[in-house]
Amino acid sequence: MKDENLVAYCGLYCGDCYNYTGSIADMARDLRKELRKNKFTEVAKAMPFKEFDNYPECYECLGAMVKLRCKGCRDGFRSKFCKIAKCAQKKEYQGCWECDEFQTCQKFDFLKPIHKEANMKNLRKIKKQGIDGFLEGKRHW
Repeated sequence: MKDENLVAYCGLYCGDCYNYTGSIADMARDLRKELRKNKFTEVAKAMPFKEFDNYPECYECLGAMVKLRCKGCRDGFRSKFCKIAKCAQKKEYQGCWECDEFQTCQKFDFLKPIHKEANMKNLRKIKKQGIDGFLEGKRHW
């Protein structure tokens, strides 16, 4: 069963996101734990590979990935920083699909490098089929 509260204002489904599922955060946490267990800081220093010169930065990057967690765009915290969420909330919309201008809205531009047109396809589907129809069918990510 899909949760309608996980439909983001922009049309993406938070339940499909690695930040919501914690999949990358969990893997990064587990890898850091395994690296510590095997004293890989010392192993990296002893390895004859130039790439291991960057091991400290790699380990720190994994630490940042451990923090990639989110409760969804409607939890209140994340939406404070999102121009899309702020706009929808100001207009008292459940989501951007209720807005007549969503097809040309530039607030979505930051999503394009990762999601391409996924959220726009989802928004059109929600506008046509409603939230329940969207949740039952194929979603784009």
